[in-house]
Amino acid sequence: MNVGGAVGRFLTWRAGVRAGQIAILRLYGPVTGGARSADWSESIRRLRDSARVPAVVLDVDSPGGSAPASDYLYLALARLAAEKPLVAHIRGVGASGSYLAAIAAPTVVVAPNALVGSIGVISAGPRVPELLARLGVQVQETKAGRLKGAGAPWRLETPEEAAKEREIVDAYYEAFVARVAEGRHLSMERARELATGEVWLGSKAVELGLADEIGDLDRAIELAAQRAGVPAKGVAVRARRGLVPRLLDRFATRAVGALTDAVEAELWRRDPRF
Repeated sequence: MNVGGAVGRFLTWRAGVRAGQIAILRLYGPVTGGARSADWSESIRRLRDSARVPAVVLDVDSPGGSAPASDYLYLALARLAAEKPLVAHIRGVGASGSYLAAIAAPTVVVAPNALVGSIGVISAGPRVPELLARLGVQVQETKAGRLKGAGAPWRLETPEEAAKEREIVDAYYEAFVARVAEGRHLSMERARELATGEVWLGSKAVELGLADEIGDLDRAIELAAQRAGVPAKGVAVRARRGLVPRLLDRFATRAVGALTDAVEAELWRRDPRF
């Protein structure tokens, strides 16, 4: 969270928007929390507050990601949509959390063969007590709070921990379904029928009411321009992350890679059959 605060101070626009142009905000790749979530939220706020920007197109190609980050992104986009025209365009994948973000827009345009939907929630994590035992690793827990440490990979979860995780997943699911019902003007019953976790091609998503029409990015720009009463000219913008967050991300990536290599080497040294 501290990294996210630093982003605001280092944030700069990579590309400027001339007055009257439609801003194209790209939502590509996984939806993650922390610094990246802060980048997107700050970009959306700037686009919302800028008098130079008459309308925004959200260009989506993302498999989704973090449930809290996706919902926070939805809230930021919904606030933008309440103040100026917002059109979502799904070019490749608009699934799970990225679909949630897209339906903050009153209009969703999808490519005919885009993958759309995946309305559902999953919580997964490794449980590796047997692997640690083979490595001769023991983990000592000292905790206060009955459910503190739930989900720790070095031991199997207790029935109470499993029930708590189920409670959280169900709560996220119900919130997701409610957003879909509201954003796509469906009943809760119909939204829940569609909330199976499956994806559909764009053409089928339109038929099901999960999107409005088939089209490309130019079509989304045209719709946004019509509603804003400006020429259909768009320009892509994105927030450029500052030096500190980028360095931290690189360090974290390298550290994880080094740890993985070390574990693999130890496994082969102890038991080549693994």
